[in-house]
Amino acid sequence: MSPVLAGVLQLLALVVALALAYRPLGDHMARVYSSPNHLRAEKWIYRAVGANPTAQMRWPAYLRGVLALSAVSVLFLYLLQRLQGSLPGSLGFSSIDPDQAFNTAASFVTNTNWQSYAGEQAMGHVVQTGGLAVQNFLSAAVGMAVAVALVRGFARSRTGELGNFWADLVRGTVRILLPMAVLGAIVLVACGAVQNFAGIHPVGQFTGGTQQWNGGAVASQEVIKELGTNGGGYFNANSAHPFENPNPFSNLFQIFLILVIPFSLTRTFGRMAGNLRQGYAILAAMAVIWLGFTALMMWTEFHHGGPAFDLAGGAMEGKETRFGIGGSAVFAVATTLTSTGAVNSFLSSYTGFGGGIALLGMQLGEIAPGGAGSGLYGMLIMAVVAVFIAGLMVGRTPEYLGKKLGVREIKLAACYILVTPALVLSFTAAAMALDTPAHSMTNSGAHGFSEILYAYTSGANNNGSAFAGLNADTQWFNTTLGIVMLLGRFLPMVFVLALAGSLAGQRPVPETAGTLRTDKPLFSGLLVGTIMIITGLTYFPALALGPLAEGLAS
Repeated sequence: MSPVLAGVLQLLALVVALALAYRPLGDHMARVYSSPNHLRAEKWIYRAVGANPTAQMRWPAYLRGVLALSAVSVLFLYLLQRLQGSLPGSLGFSSIDPDQAFNTAASFVTNTNWQSYAGEQAMGHVVQTGGLAVQNFLSAAVGMAVAVALVRGFARSRTGELGNFWADLVRGTVRILLPMAVLGAIVLVACGAVQNFAGIHPVGQFTGGTQQWNGGAVASQEVIKELGTNGGGYFNANSAHPFENPNPFSNLFQIFLILVIPFSLTRTFGRMAGNLRQGYAILAAMAVIWLGFTALMMWTEFHHGGPAFDLAGGAMEGKETRFGIGGSAVFAVATTLTSTGAVNSFLSSYTGFGGGIALLGMQLGEIAPGGAGSGLYGMLIMAVVAVFIAGLMVGRTPEYLGKKLGVREIKLAACYILVTPALVLSFTAAAMALDTPAHSMTNSGAHGFSEILYAYTSGANNNGSAFAGLNADTQWFNTTLGIVMLLGRFLPMVFVLALAGSLAGQRPVPETAGTLRTDKPLFSGLLVGTIMIITGLTYFPALALGPLAEGLAS
């Protein structure tokens, strides 16, 4: 079987699996977030945190819940790392330096999972399992809760109430993420992923010394890393490590885990909004972008010219032979079009255009299908903008799902769109202008610029992947990327929740002959075009200096 055919068959199998899971999972999540009942275990959690799950919250109160949980989580994870040297189960590792502890705490709480450390050489069992893995659940549940709050903003009328953050958080964790993670961990263990609490032990004598391997609760952390679109690996090699991702089946299963919740949330949106076709329209836009990017990545990596590439069947540098180009390309697109950031290959070794595709996927806002929750609310923001543009073309006040989009709503959507590019471009410019950050670049020229641009794009979009030629374990990058991750996560949430509150307070507007049908293929096409144009106008100059220049020169 040719490598190209193998890659296409993997993609087809993935599409079929996602299609089979779409309806049952989407409907299940809609029931979870709409149910008036609370499980006994959930009631215990509410008592422990002192929350009243039945109290309805307006958007400021909902936001305060998000920020309060996240602030406590950052502080807890920071202290856990700083005290690691005194904790049992540390495997003899010392405490983490302050700047790296801040960066890691901000990273995992914001669902970014950027890692400026080698996991098997820095983090013991307590930090990995009691700190990082816990945040993998909570950060994903927070994103899903904010998405559901925005959906309620469209579905409700003449009330500013968006539900209860603590109830949404706990239900998303207990009823959705936890059961799926348990089943997924069993599958990964059956595939050969490691699951233990073994210490460090030598595995062989080699020229120049011995090699040492760590054990750990790898499978359980791996599954929520992908399912919650987190991305932080137990080992430095991430999903390229055989303990995390042993074979082609586990590789395809992990891609499925990355995509299944973000895609299925469009069904949840349609169910909760009372119109399933609205969810299908959003799904269609996501699917078109994802399939287009996947096809481009596979074409770029398979057909890059040169004798060495021809002999290897494509651009195999930096890719695992057990996955091949097809499995690596599909994985790379899935992780950069979502907020996952996990890698099973070395992105810095991709072709110039291949690295540019991964970079552009993040710059779209990670909305095709995006992160757990963040993809849906990001796409709905873009839908608001697309409806606004259509309204301008026909000279009519824009409406979406029966809600008028006035000055306040469009300003909030515009702020959401602008905040991330402002962070990426301003911090990239500062890093390139100063002497110290530039010393971290392994490469010069266009590829070196791409390393810096990729780092801040990854941080601001809460992705976490990297062009790993950049030495990011410095005070400058640990601090600035930590700041970028926090601002890139929570500033957009402010605008999303404010928009949800504004929409929930409106009266529904009846459809007329002039109302734009947002449940048709025409709207899906308009939405895709709007996303590509906005992203292109924003980032094209920076892309031209980095991956485009490198691709054209090669």
